Amino acid sequence: MHVLIYGGGAVGLGIASCLIRMPNRVEILARERTVAALRESGLTRTGIFGRTHARPEEFVCLESLADLQGSEFDLVLVCTKSFDSAAAAKDLAEHGDRIGGKARLVLFQNGWGNAEAFCEHFDKDRVYNARVITGFRRSSPAEVEITVHADAIHVGSLFSADLSAVEPLCRAIRDGGIPCEVTDAIEKDLWAKMLYNCALNPLGAILRVPYGALAAEASTRMLMDRIVEEVFAVMEAAGYRTHWNRPEEFLRVFYERLVPDTAGHRSSMLQDISAGKRTEIEALTGAALKLAERYDLDVPHTRVVHNLIRFIESSAWPARE
Repeated sequence: MHVLIYGGGAVGLGIASCLIRMPNRVEILARERTVAALRESGLTRTGIFGRTHARPEEFVCLESLADLQGSEFDLVLVCTKSFDSAAAAKDLAEHGDRIGGKARLVLFQNGWGNAEAFCEHFDKDRVYNARVITGFRRSSPAEVEITVHADAIHVGSLFSADLSAVEPLCRAIRDGGIPCEVTDAIEKDLWAKMLYNCALNPLGAILRVPYGALAAEASTRMLMDRIVEEVFAVMEAAGYRTHWNRPEEFLRVFYERLVPDTAGHRSSMLQDISAGKRTEIEALTGAALKLAERYDLDVPHTRVVHNLIRFIESSAWPARE
């Protein structure tokens, strides 16, 4: 496979670490600092799935799609933050002659609504989504650590596209050390992750604690219960479905398996806030709020945590001083 990793953050480098092996050809588009580090020392992955290292000569790094040589890619894995989806889709579309007309795009992104941004520029049968419940943390520009893993990466299509086209990708990721499967239920998977992320990410970021601490206290459990109930109602009103018929069924799995498997994880939202960066809140609770408004639903707990994150992101937050 000829694969372009669009976005050299923690997720992009983590997935790249699985794919950089013959006969795959991997090119990574990243920021200048990351490209310089990768060209100097290669890519290292550590963590719960063991250590791997790819030498600089085993893959290609670039800072702009203009640097591509125009060869056909089989796959473009979009690993940017969700708030960059519109810009990423436009950039890739404008350089369509360099990525090729047959490349499938697989969105390794958080939240809901990313696929719509890409479908404004690409045919729906070229757009796929990946559901990732694996914790990636970049400890240095050229090193990524896998901290937690709750379930296999799932890759599928919201638009009934040909799933055989992404089977080689899933096999390569799996062979590279991270469980990965093709699924025909990606909508259900993405909404399951929305329920998980909307409950955990904002509260973990606001309170600056790992996921396990949120589940250990009755006060935060109550808040997460209400958020899950509200997001579940929004999902159903919009005509979407997940793997559980009622929020209580999801919450049982949430507390018995999903949170324990990721108990020590500090959310990417907390990591972004700690680094003074923009969060993905609009693709999570923000997406739920938009749907709630469309269907005239009251979601007070979801709105409160959303607004608190927006305040923390603002210049008024004392930690920015």
